[in-house]
Amino acid sequence: MTNLVQFPGLGLEFNINRVAFTIGGLDVYWYGVLIATGFLLALVFAFRYAVDFGIDADRLVDVVLVGSVCAVICARAYYVIFSPVPYESFADMIDIRQGGLAIYGGVIGAAVFGGLACKWRKLPILPTFDLVAMGFLIGQSIGRWGNFVNQEAFGSNTSLPWGMYSQATASYLSSWQTVLAQDGVIVDPSMPVHPTFLYESIWCAVGFFALWAYMKKRRFNGEIALMYAAWYGAGRFWIEGLRTDSLMLPGMTLRVSQLIALISVVAAVAAIVIIRRKIGKKELMVDLPLSVAAEKKFQAARADWADKLEALGQTVSLEEMRQKLPASAPHKEFVAAQKQQQEFDWEALIRQKLEQAEMDAEMQESVRQENARFAQLPVDPEERAATNSSLTQGLDEK
Repeated sequence: MTNLVQFPGLGLEFNINRVAFTIGGLDVYWYGVLIATGFLLALVFAFRYAVDFGIDADRLVDVVLVGSVCAVICARAYYVIFSPVPYESFADMIDIRQGGLAIYGGVIGAAVFGGLACKWRKLPILPTFDLVAMGFLIGQSIGRWGNFVNQEAFGSNTSLPWGMYSQATASYLSSWQTVLAQDGVIVDPSMPVHPTFLYESIWCAVGFFALWAYMKKRRFNGEIALMYAAWYGAGRFWIEGLRTDSLMLPGMTLRVSQLIALISVVAAVAAIVIIRRKIGKKELMVDLPLSVAAEKKFQAARADWADKLEALGQTVSLEEMRQKLPASAPHKEFVAAQKQQQEFDWEALIRQKLEQAEMDAEMQESVRQENARFAQLPVDPEERAATNSSLTQGLDEK
């Protein structure tokens, strides 16, 4: 379970145990620990900045649960489908403790099932994708170090100073040397290889900080998600070209991830250009989310006053507390506005509406009585019409 990993050009070597700890005889691997760490940090970021995208954090919990479970299932399914190594049993297919999760499979699963969960929980889909895309970069940047511990997802030979060597890389290249040669990739198992896990980790970290800095400058909903697709796709395309364990399309020498990455880059860049031209210089506005707690507070207040509201023909709506802020507004403004929204006094609003409705009803009744009284007096018809018009005008002004 221990790998001696060397970086000869840097004079560094590490003894790495793939098992982080053991619970009741069950080994817990660093691969899973690192993926879980990346996932948790992505959650922290998402819940902190959810309000800046008009997303209610309470509802986001359900979307994250559905999307995460389906992402893992789809990531494993993607890997199993395109893996050149046959699995002996279903148990082997679902065993992810030693790796075997394909990022693009996870992204596709999260997008499809996370989008459906957004519809279910009434969350805006595109802003949610924007927020989750940055979370993906956090998770990928940290999760890739699981490949380092497992000594997988490495590249072909290199003479660069940071070239990596271990018995695991040498053993893998020896067993696959003939197959790789058929694909035009010549390898020497005794030589260092590209630490492609490190390349992708750095690429994702840089992408995250770049998108985080751009977050307040976004022009339309979905732009961050498209930028993620373009950025990650560009990096994955060239990094995948260095790897020796790429998943291939069946019967072809075409790398699946390179194909998807290329399509992602072209489609995302084209979409960004087209949409930006369409919207011009219009500033993006964000609808503040209505929290579950705020909705319950509104429903309780409306139920308490339902009879009076119906009697006076009055209505109250959640739309009366909705607010909008420009996407460029500081985070603290979003937090303050959300707090104000959550503390909104529905009782006071309803009482105000009822008081105004009662005043209007009293005024209308007064006008009716005055009209009835004047109708009984022997007044000239023209003078009576002028008096009625004056009373009606006074009511309208009030």
